[in-house]
Amino acid sequence: MKTCTAVLLSGVLLLVAAAPLLAHHSFAAEFDGKQRIQLTGVVTKIEWTNPHVWFYVNVQDEATGKLINWGAEMGSPNALSRTGWTRNTMKVGMVVTFNGSRAKDGSYRVNTSSVSVDGKKLGAASSEGERGEQN
Repeated sequence: MKTCTAVLLSGVLLLVAAAPLLAHHSFAAEFDGKQRIQLTGVVTKIEWTNPHVWFYVNVQDEATGKLINWGAEMGSPNALSRTGWTRNTMKVGMVVTFNGSRAKDGSYRVNTSSVSVDGKKLGAASSEGERGEQN
């Protein structure tokens, strides 16, 4: 009976440990590498968390003049740190320019491949990789 309980418990623990992997998505599932976009705007929010860092930017729509808040996904905090980022590299209120691939569903989200902060262009440790750097 102890063996059966140990095997069952081990199985449950493996499933629980694997759950975060199911929550992660591939680039191609959400973003379209053929819909490249470059945006400039004012940073409104930064979420420096795993599995991806997100920042949000108010960008003026050229057609309507209205501000649209775009969500921009980057790589993990650890991957960004390896490329020179810190939690303080980007701050709310800064004007940034960023390149990336639009969301497939047409929402105001982008998988970011690079960001220009204070005139310095930084990679975004994107799940798309640097292949997208065409803008």
